[in-house]
Amino acid sequence: MNIKCMIVDDESISRKILNKYIQKTEFLSLSHELTNGLEAANILLKEEADIDLIFLDVEMPEMSGIELMESLDNSYQIVLTTSAETYAVEAFEHRVVDYLIKPIEYSRFLKAGVKARENLESMQKNLENQTEIFIKSESRLVRVKVDEINYIEALADYVIFNTLKGKFIVHYTMKGIEKRLPSTLFARVHRSYIVNKSKIDNVEDMIIAIGDKSVPIGASYKENLYKRLNIL
Repeated sequence: MNIKCMIVDDESISRKILNKYIQKTEFLSLSHELTNGLEAANILLKEEADIDLIFLDVEMPEMSGIELMESLDNSYQIVLTTSAETYAVEAFEHRVVDYLIKPIEYSRFLKAGVKARENLESMQKNLENQTEIFIKSESRLVRVKVDEINYIEALADYVIFNTLKGKFIVHYTMKGIEKRLPSTLFARVHRSYIVNKSKIDNVEDMIIAIGDKSVPIGASYKENLYKRLNIL
């Protein structure tokens, strides 16, 4: 498993150390290195963000690490880094992976990285065995079997689950939803669409037919989709 990382820290020496440690660790790769929480929020709240693990400094100007965490959904693994121990209780109330005190030793960094990997592997294993989800609809939680989901589409800051039971609108990101569904059954085919592969009737040119619905295939998603279809 290759874990894509983001560093968010306003101290250059801390960023340099974390960068070095990530390069040294075989299962980690660095995608972004940022100096403040606002920059990170602008990336993480976009659909294009492909990040698994964030090494996040607590004390930063404009937006603290805690404030950034509170603005995100729970699809990211987060390791907090700080020079003070006073945030430890608050950190674990947010269910962070780990809490590292600066200056950070590599052995301690590696321990946090391994915990993040174990979490991600466990989540993936659980997802592959998942047969149902609960979708919040107004004041109710509606149980939907995953094989009843036809496709999911983005609508601004929301996603629409199109299912055999009807449509459900949820305040979530497509990236977050993608991480909550079994990858053996669902495929991201466009920045605005995730489809249930078992519901595909046919694929022609750059269009997927699911019943009466025509779902476009994004150029950057085509190769991965075709690899995952059982094509004779």
